[in-house]
Amino acid sequence: MDYFVIITALVTLSAAFGYINVRFLKLPNTIGLMLVTLVFTLVVLGIATIDKTLLLAERKLITQIDFKTVLLDVMLSFMLFAGALHTNFEQLRIQRWPVFVFATLGTLGSTFLIGVMMYGVLMLLGLNVDLIYCMLFGALISPTDPIAVLGILKKVGVPKDLEAKIVGESLFNDGVGVVVFLTIFQIANSTGGDGFEISQVLKLFGREVIGGIILGLLLGYGTYRLMKSIDDYDIEVIITLAAVMSGTVIAQKLDLSSPLAMVTAGLVVGNDTLRGSAMSEITENYVDKFWELVDILLNTILFVLIGMEMLVLEFKWAYILAGLCAIPIALISRYLSLYGPISMFEKRIGFVPKTDKIMTWGGLRGGISIALALSLTTEMHRELFLVITYMLVVFSILVQGLTVGRLVKRLLA
Repeated sequence: MDYFVIITALVTLSAAFGYINVRFLKLPNTIGLMLVTLVFTLVVLGIATIDKTLLLAERKLITQIDFKTVLLDVMLSFMLFAGALHTNFEQLRIQRWPVFVFATLGTLGSTFLIGVMMYGVLMLLGLNVDLIYCMLFGALISPTDPIAVLGILKKVGVPKDLEAKIVGESLFNDGVGVVVFLTIFQIANSTGGDGFEISQVLKLFGREVIGGIILGLLLGYGTYRLMKSIDDYDIEVIITLAAVMSGTVIAQKLDLSSPLAMVTAGLVVGNDTLRGSAMSEITENYVDKFWELVDILLNTILFVLIGMEMLVLEFKWAYILAGLCAIPIALISRYLSLYGPISMFEKRIGFVPKTDKIMTWGGLRGGISIALALSLTTEMHRELFLVITYMLVVFSILVQGLTVGRLVKRLLA
C-alpha cells in the first residue's frame, strides 16, 4: 500500500467521521472524532467475529503508518505553528512567568510523581518494571497536548487570562516534555545509567530547548521581514508554509526541538504588532484561514489515527487494571505539580478562582503521548505502557473533554 493510498484512506475516513459528528453528534471535533472512530473500531472488531476481511484491512493500514514519525516529525510542527499563530500574544506576555514555570518545573514535577506512584502500583499488581521505565512513562504522559487543549477551549469559553495560561503551558510543555523523555530514554538505554554524566543532560537540554527557541526566533523574524517587504497574499502564505517546513528540517538536522521552534516562530509571526506592520488586511485574512484549515485537517486525521490505534494494542487484564490506576495517578500528579507554581504567582498576577482545579481537569493528553509511547523498546515494557497511555488519552479526551465546560461554568458561577 503506497503513501497516496494511505493518505487517501485517512482523509476519506476523517471526512466521513467528521460529517457524522457535525451532522448528528454536534460535539467538539476532537471529542466527536475520537468517539466516532472508537465506535467504528468496535464495530469492525464485532464484524471480525464473522468475517475478518475488514479488520485485516484496517490493521494493515494502521501498521503501515509510523505514528511516531508522522506526528512528531511532520504533523506536530504544522499544528503547533497554527496554534501559536492564533494565540493571544499580549495575554501570553502577561502570563509568561506562570506559563514558563508550568511548562518546566510543572512538567518535571509531574514526571517524578507519576513515575514513583506508577512504580508502586505496578509492583502491587505483580508487574516487575524498573523505576527508570516508570519515570520514562511519567515523562511521556505529563505534557498536556496543545492540539487537544486548543480544540476543546474553543468551545468552553474560559476567561482570557486563564485561557492564556492553559494554552501557553500546553504549547510549550510538550517541547519540554519531549526533551525530558529523550533524556530519560538515553539514561535508560545506558547500563543502569552508568557513564551518563549530568553535563550530558544539561547539554542535551540546552541544545534542544534553548537552541529550538533561538531557531524559532530567527525563523519568525526572517518570515516577518520577508512578508513586510512585499504585498502579495499568495506568496506570503507560501512563505509561512516554507518557514515551517524548512524550520522543521533544520531543527531535525541540528538536533534541536522543532516543537519549541515552531511555537516560537508562530508567536513571533502572530504577534499583533508585527503582523500589523507586515501583512495587509487581505494577507492577514488569507494567512489565518490557511493555517486554520491546515490545523483542522491535521487534527481530524490525528484523532482518527488515535482511535484506530486500538486495533493494534495488546490488551491484558493486568495492563487494563494498571491503566485504570494510572488515571487518578495522572490527575493527582498534575494537581500537585500545579499547586506550587500557582501558589507562587497567584498573589502577584490575577488568577481566576479554582485555577488549579480547572487546569488539572482541562489538561488533556493526546497524540504526543501515544507517539512517545510507540517509541519505547520491548525492554522498556512498550506494550504495557502503550495500553496505559491509550487508556489515559481516551479518558482524557472523552471524559475530561466532555465535562470541562460544565466544570468551568460551575466553578466560576
